[in-house]
Amino acid sequence: MEARVKWLENLTFTGTSGSGHGVVMDGNRESGFGPSPMEMLLLGVAGCSSIDVVHILQKGRENILDVETDIKAERAETDPKVFTKIHLHFKVRGENLNEAKIERAVHLSAEKYCSASIMLAKAAELTHSWELLD
Repeated sequence: MEARVKWLENLTFTGTSGSGHGVVMDGNRESGFGPSPMEMLLLGVAGCSSIDVVHILQKGRENILDVETDIKAERAETDPKVFTKIHLHFKVRGENLNEAKIERAVHLSAEKYCSASIMLAKAAELTHSWELLD
């Protein structure tokens, strides 16, 4: 896996993945050109885990209509300001969904499949929850 990050100006950078997809990152909150690198980490872990949950539920023939994942994180107060706690909350919507299958999908992602969350769990307390929405 490869990627490239290129400085544009001030604290703004573009990142290009090995697959050719790009993103703007910004270390200056006031300019607002893109998420910060730490926000990108949160988006990455939530994206990784959400992909797992959707994939597992689809393989289980669950009729999911929507999955939204909220992420809350806490950081150390002093440098390096690493994440100390990360919580992912999955909101799953669908028709006649089996709650046990949702629970299993979230658990499998957290414990077996999501490389990003398993890696970050080595440095921060990582927790998961879910709810079934009507």
